[in-house]
This record gives sequence, structure tokens and C-alpha cells, in this order.
Amino acid sequence: MSENPAKPAFGTALCALEEIANPGGKGFVFREGDALFSGFVLREGAEVRGYVDSCPHAGWPLASGPDRYLTRDNRFILCSGHGALFLKGTGECISGPCFGEHLTRWPVTVVRGIVRAG
Repeated sequence: MSENPAKPAFGTALCALEEIANPGGKGFVFREGDALFSGFVLREGAEVRGYVDSCPHAGWPLASGPDRYLTRDNRFILCSGHGALFLKGTGECISGPCFGEHLTRWPVTVVRGIVRAG
């Protein structure tokens, strides 16, 4: 399978770190022609992690609304479509129809306070 042409290039600035709730998440959508890339970044303090915004079970986006990727207690990533729970650190599904599967990682970094595609 070839790389998604809509996936942002290495080093692309996504947002300032302070624009992401702590803890919390922020979603991003990029389009290149007919191709679409959706991803999200989670933040805890200065640490960030990125994932492709696609449920491994159904392929739909995880959030029920803008930037709503975590459970109310901020402990897990939540798929709003069927309630699956994923570990924030690894993207592993620990509850739901995709148990044992993983979200796809999207490498991101923070450089001088700016979150960038990695």
C-alpha cells in the first residue's frame, strides 16, 4: 500500500502545543486532491502522541465532536461509534469489538513549542 498523499510532510507545523488541552487531544484533517488524511494528537504535559483518526474495527473517525478523543476521566482514547477503549500510550484496544488491535501511530514531535508532523 502506498503512502497517503494527503498525509502532512515531515516537519509540517500542526499547531502550538498550548492549543491542545492538557490532558486532551486535537484533530487534524488534510486533503490532497481526492485523498484525505485524518489524525489526532494527544497531550499530557509536554508529551505528545499522534494517531491516525480511524477505528481499526470500522474505519470511521473516533471522536463524537471536535477534539473529543478521550473518556471523561481522560484515562483512555474512546471510539464514540461503539465505545471501544484504547490505551493512550500504545493505541491498543482494551475493550470493545477491536480488542487487541491497535490504532495506527502518526509520528509527531514538539519543536520550540510547535507540534509538528514527524
